[in-house]
Amino acid sequence: MINQSMSKEDVSLLAIIPARGGSKSISRKNIAPLAGRPLIAWTIEAAQASLLVDRVVVSTDDVEIAEVAQNYGAEVPFIRPPELAQDDTPGIDPVLHGIQWLAENQGYEPDYVVLLQPTSPLRTSEDIEQAMKLASSQRADSVLSVTPVAHHPYRMKLLDTEGRIKDFRRAPQRGIQRQNLPPVYGLNGAIYLVKRRPFLQHRTWFGARTYAYVMEQERSLDIDTPWDLRLAELILKDNQNQPSLTD
Repeated sequence: MINQSMSKEDVSLLAIIPARGGSKSISRKNIAPLAGRPLIAWTIEAAQASLLVDRVVVSTDDVEIAEVAQNYGAEVPFIRPPELAQDDTPGIDPVLHGIQWLAENQGYEPDYVVLLQPTSPLRTSEDIEQAMKLASSQRADSVLSVTPVAHHPYRMKLLDTEGRIKDFRRAPQRGIQRQNLPPVYGLNGAIYLVKRRPFLQHRTWFGARTYAYVMEQERSLDIDTPWDLRLAELILKDNQNQPSLTD
């Protein structure tokens, strides 16, 4: 059972937001305007609004992104080395660097660390809190956010060299109805939460005790293309126009 009464006094949680300057699909993607704010601001504000997050640190190699992040209240205690901000840099490396930098330079060693990608602007503070409560209640090494897949692997196809259709994965029986298919989930990139000590030791998101935090597809949009950005703009503006329950 998830401990709904958890507070900052029970566990320390560091939020790291990686935001390098380079971007191919969308120029300056991490600070691209989105519904009146830079893209990264939505993630900073969600982390700040979480009652369980101790510190919100942005890891960037870019001075302009650093200034934007600080303007929205995030810490930027270091500039990420260029070799950790390349197109082929594994996503885990900036997080490891940030954890180690904070330990070596500030003596800060939180119990848990959560990677929050700025490309998930629909993720909420409640999502972060529920993932942390799940990690605590299950004594998890890691909690990763997932969402039900839109297209089940049994319904997906491959094309051979001549353009003929082949099954990607053959269903256990022909004609199985959609509602009878086994549930399948995909990582949505919104939350990667890990216990710091085993994470540093094994250097993987998938610890011995890895749990899934399930998010609805409506909050699982990952900004990768201009169309994704446009879609997020429409969703966020629609949310902003919704009347408050207290009105």
